[in-house]
Amino acid sequence: MSRQDRDRDTRLLNAARRLCHTRWAGIAVGIWMLAACDVIDYHPYEVRISGAHGINAQNIARIEAATAGRDSVRFVLFSDTQRWYDETKAAVRSINARTDIDFVLHCGDISDFGATHEFEAQRDILELLRMPYVVLLGNHDCLGTGADAYRYVFGNPDFSFNAGDTHFLCLNTNAFEYDYSTDIPNFPFINTDLSTLPESVRRTVVAMHAQPTSEQFNNNVSELFEYKITRYPGLAFCMCGHGHHTVVNEWFDDGVLYYECASAKHREYMIFTLKSDGGYSYEVVSY
Repeated sequence: MSRQDRDRDTRLLNAARRLCHTRWAGIAVGIWMLAACDVIDYHPYEVRISGAHGINAQNIARIEAATAGRDSVRFVLFSDTQRWYDETKAAVRSINARTDIDFVLHCGDISDFGATHEFEAQRDILELLRMPYVVLLGNHDCLGTGADAYRYVFGNPDFSFNAGDTHFLCLNTNAFEYDYSTDIPNFPFINTDLSTLPESVRRTVVAMHAQPTSEQFNNNVSELFEYKITRYPGLAFCMCGHGHHTVVNEWFDDGVLYYECASAKHREYMIFTLKSDGGYSYEVVSY
């Protein structure tokens, strides 16, 4: 090969190297620009969550501290906010306008498809509440990786707390979403919870997303479930969501009422007042 040929090949090789470097640099800059503009997003079911988490435990501590020693409390029940973001914001504004609410209990379906961004968006709305709140697990919250997102943002799907002299038992009842392969309702949890009640408890309220007779509930054990919860001292009533309408039912002819709260679509929530004489009252609020 002549010197001229070698020089020509060297020039071509250097030119190719410069082109390659320029191309990869351009690709790198392009990726950086896309990331900087938030065009790249994580998978909707990747449980990569920023902001407040472990919320139920934190707010339970606030509820128990604020109501310690009391024999009457007032709380809000609402449910199934899922796709209705504007309505949820309106509910929060309505609740915040009151000065007589001790806490808020959300009966589940905070998300529609169990997507991470749904949990974040709804949580951020609820964080605007001026009083503590807790959220139960709904059947829509179990879709995709929703159950994992729920656990991170809110906590264990079976939990309980005391507000003054009233015990609140909050349960995951979405058996259908788990193919009936898990203890739902969680009877071991119920047994342990019942055996460790403080002596100060004189009445009980049971909260769940799906009530007995619904397609989500494991109705093979519905009578056992009713028997177990009636072992609690002074069972006042049960609460649920899932049906999207405000309805009161008595399923077992035993005097135990199940209050179903409407979805946010209907712009309603319920206020329960647990009275010092052991009784209670409720009202349905439209907003």
